[in-house]
Amino acid sequence: MKPTQLDTLYGKTLAELQTICSEMGMPRFAAKQIAGWLYKRGARSIKQMSDLSLRNRALLAERYTIGLAAPEGEQTSSDGTKKYLYRTAEGEFVESAYIPDGERATLCVSSQAGCRMGCRFCATGRLGLHHSLSTCDILNQIASLPERERLTNVVYMGMGEPFDNMDNVLRALEIMTAEWGYGWSPTRITVSTAGVGREFQRFLDTTSVHLAISLHNPFHEERAEIMPIERAYPIAEIADTLRRYDFSHQRRVSFEYIVMSGLNDSPRHIKELCRLLNGIKCRINLIRFHKIPDSPYFSPDDRAMVAFRDALTARGIMTTIRASRGEDIKAACGLLSAEAKRGV
Repeated sequence: MKPTQLDTLYGKTLAELQTICSEMGMPRFAAKQIAGWLYKRGARSIKQMSDLSLRNRALLAERYTIGLAAPEGEQTSSDGTKKYLYRTAEGEFVESAYIPDGERATLCVSSQAGCRMGCRFCATGRLGLHHSLSTCDILNQIASLPERERLTNVVYMGMGEPFDNMDNVLRALEIMTAEWGYGWSPTRITVSTAGVGREFQRFLDTTSVHLAISLHNPFHEERAEIMPIERAYPIAEIADTLRRYDFSHQRRVSFEYIVMSGLNDSPRHIKELCRLLNGIKCRINLIRFHKIPDSPYFSPDDRAMVAFRDALTARGIMTTIRASRGEDIKAACGLLSAEAKRGV
């Protein structure tokens, strides 16, 4: 007889832990004790939960395991960036990138193994979607990070489309920001989306973390050529939603714009960007294109990047150029996991 696979405790919200305790006949307050062991004290086994009775620890261990797993691969860039490779419960690989920068240290986490958005410039998009990550798999990238104690910020900009795995991403955000969880300020977290419109309002209504929108071209037809999601959820509709949004709290909205030489960096693109984003309190982050194998796109030189930034800034849009990191370790998401899958 095949043994029953244990469920994971890590990634369970307080409400879910309370349900577990109720089903097992444990006192309700035990849920908060378990949450404390998981998210504040870093327990790696149920045996460590010493303020639970031996009986209750035994009951938990019959059905659950913590569920954390160390990375299975690591690459270190000459600039200090590190890329970690994790294996999911389904046996696929996902990546996260640790980016130290002075007193700040940012982790770029994945929300899916692969991606079904099909963006033409993205290595992950070539993999297709294998599966969405569980809440445990998402948070494991943080909890099992060797530099966990140095971490100041997390960005959901790794493999996958977070809004295509919204339920698990929202659970992860709840755990990260709740008092009984990590207790982080929402201002330490940014979630990036290509613009899955059906989940957009839900995200705005239920979270207060920062939002980054993958834009990359302001013209409908041109954006659709490189980002098929534009056909279903036009960026103009996303912009209209944001124009109606109440920005009275601390949420920051930014638009990510990968600059590809001769494709989306002309004066007419600047003019259309200004028209599209008019009335939205936001910033634009310009990103130099990272070359991926067999790609027809090219990165502009430094002078072109600066000129593009200055033209947007002069028109009243706060615009920055994001420093390229980890290019010598295939920092573009999807490259390392694709090699691992092939056994390279």
